[in-house]
Amino acid sequence: MGSVKQVPTTKPALKTRPLAAIGIIFGGLALLLISLIASISVGAADISFGEVWQAIFHFNGNNTQHLIIQQLRLPRAIAGALVGAAFAVAGAIMQGVTRNPLSDPGILGINAGAGFMLALCFAFLPQLPFHYVILFSFLGAAIGTGLVYGISAMAKGGVTPVRIVLAGSAVSALLLALSEGIAIYYHIGQDLAFWFAGGVAGTKWLQVSIMAPWILVALGCAILISPWITLLSMGEDVATGLGLRIGLVKLAAYALVLILAGAAVSTVGAIGFIGLIIPHIVRYLVGVDYRWIIPTSAVMGALLVVGADIGARMINPPFETPIGALISLIGVPFFLYLARRKRRD
Repeated sequence: MGSVKQVPTTKPALKTRPLAAIGIIFGGLALLLISLIASISVGAADISFGEVWQAIFHFNGNNTQHLIIQQLRLPRAIAGALVGAAFAVAGAIMQGVTRNPLSDPGILGINAGAGFMLALCFAFLPQLPFHYVILFSFLGAAIGTGLVYGISAMAKGGVTPVRIVLAGSAVSALLLALSEGIAIYYHIGQDLAFWFAGGVAGTKWLQVSIMAPWILVALGCAILISPWITLLSMGEDVATGLGLRIGLVKLAAYALVLILAGAAVSTVGAIGFIGLIIPHIVRYLVGVDYRWIIPTSAVMGALLVVGADIGARMINPPFETPIGALISLIGVPFFLYLARRKRRD
């Protein structure tokens, strides 16, 4: 007689470091506050901390520096923190649900799908309000994800991490090529150039006010479902044995990923590798419990993007280097290292 597969009915012990997580979260928030102030101060016109304080708490509409801070730099800094948190948490959720260490919104076609839909909006609906643009961005992200997983599932042996990465690369290349073709044919290359480069320059309060509720609500929901993601990350057999409704949890998780990545991409463009790098670093520091991974990833992701934006303005002033390029300098070697390690495993 064949052996019967035992289904776990008790939750396995987790390797987690809650004290380290708490320290990183509060330390990261303090460092993020300092980085935000530095981001507001640094630029073509350097502004002192005292002037930043006055512009925020004692705004004077006749002061040029106050106008620069309020209308240009403050929304830019806040947008950087929000999209960094969104990309990092989206990557953490995907890695937990799929148990694929190579998962990232940029690698799996989400960014390219959102960008393709943005190209269609720029070409055929140029006067579309920004809140509708975000909805189309969500739709594009869903299309990109569906294509990647559909192509992976059709292969013999089903979905595997390597097949997902290969399908994601192919789908991303296709959607990016279509986006560039639309840009050339309809003469919207200048509009899409910002999206291809990726960056928070030019972000306005209107975009922040529309994007922020989507991202903040999705981050809160991600924290709420984090215990379920922890169970899924241990394997579907463990999750099923503990009574978890896997299909419902996956649906909620993918919806949150689409909201987070879609809102971020529609605002700052295709900044890749944040969702790949940050969750791996966080798991190394705080353990495998997603109750700590998700909030810690949000803080560190925000810190990475704000820091990269500061660096983008300091490398070659008064010109700016796209922050997507800066983060890719870290992300590409990190991705190759993970792929090599996964192949050895």
